[in-house]
Amino acid sequence: MTVIRKQIGRTLASAMTIAAATMSGVAAAQTPAPAFPAKIVRLVVPFAPGGSTDIIARLIGQKLTEAWGQTVIVENRPGGGGNVGVDYVAKSAPDGYTLIFGHVGTFGFGPSLYGKLPYDAVKDFAPIILFAAVPNMLVVHPSLPARSVKELVSLASAQPGQLNYASSGNGSASHLAVEYFKLLTKTDIVAIPYRGTGPMLIDLMAGQTLLTITGVPPLAPHVQSGRLRPIAVGSIKRLAMFPKLPTIAESGYPDYEVTTWYGPLAPARTPRETILRMNADLMKTLQRPEVRERLATEGAEPLGSTPEQFGAYIQKEIARWSRVIRDAGVRAE
Repeated sequence: MTVIRKQIGRTLASAMTIAAATMSGVAAAQTPAPAFPAKIVRLVVPFAPGGSTDIIARLIGQKLTEAWGQTVIVENRPGGGGNVGVDYVAKSAPDGYTLIFGHVGTFGFGPSLYGKLPYDAVKDFAPIILFAAVPNMLVVHPSLPARSVKELVSLASAQPGQLNYASSGNGSASHLAVEYFKLLTKTDIVAIPYRGTGPMLIDLMAGQTLLTITGVPPLAPHVQSGRLRPIAVGSIKRLAMFPKLPTIAESGYPDYEVTTWYGPLAPARTPRETILRMNADLMKTLQRPEVRERLATEGAEPLGSTPEQFGAYIQKEIARWSRVIRDAGVRAE
């Protein structure tokens, strides 16, 4: 999270300047760009409702609807670890009216996790903005006798293959977050995949599974109610909303940092002026106090970037996660 903030934080003002300058050039062209948006815009979330991706996407949809006076619909298209929804948008008309809400799973480790994808995560998309990031949290069912990372690792080491963890699906962010944890802690914990964060949490709270690592937003209310026990967070620094909760890094594994980031992308060849219009409007959205407060409530940190910076960041994340996937021997089923 700290690295992302340092990389992106310096560019908030420059991104607005670049967008405004380019928009001025477009306006001065002989053939004016068609008005955007002139109809309903669909923001596709490639996962089931209830997870961090869905929560933040709906916040974006609400605020863009208010800003544009045109409806922005959030459409859930789960399946294939997010690949179904991403492929749908990749093959949609490049006009700005069908967007994908990308995140670390689909545009970070997905390209390395799946051998053959029907799309290219870099070439087939036009990044719009790196919108926000959410730290992950390691939680366990209260029946598990572990209250720290050290205790959990000791328990798992004493019972190899006996503990299990829930993920929101093979190839999901929660899947990779725990597999990275297993790699660093040298533990054997069995994966139990679900179809989405919502179903995953239902069984976790019922004690059908024992632990998970996923984004803070869907976990926070269950942690606060006592239905799940927090162990640590996956970011480099502690969270303001859970200041006493240590990080996994400070719990003995300094290399562990897993942050779930989010940002919308359009199909490749979407008009440049449309991309810049959306980028500028979303940059303005990020400056609104109520949006920043809502993100903070959800455990998310606002970011912001130019389209080019978001594209470069995606390529760096693909390279980083390819190494983790290789070293951990992770395979998508």
